[in-house]
Amino acid sequence: MNTIAIFIKQKRKEAGLTQEEFAVRSGLGLRFVRELEQGKETVRMDKVNQALAMFGMQAVPGRMEG
Repeated sequence: MNTIAIFIKQKRKEAGLTQEEFAVRSGLGLRFVRELEQGKETVRMDKVNQALAMFGMQAVPGRMEG
């Protein structure tokens, strides 16, 4: 699983939100939230950033992990 997937899932659970609740509050579809948390590699970055914005974060370019 990728770092963003782990982060989103962890923060969502810490906030006490189900995937459905998170989808509604973030304005994303439930299917997208599920795929994101499962680490699907072909997700839209604008939607990833929309999900991360719920926790005051955004995806930025960086070096690949080792």
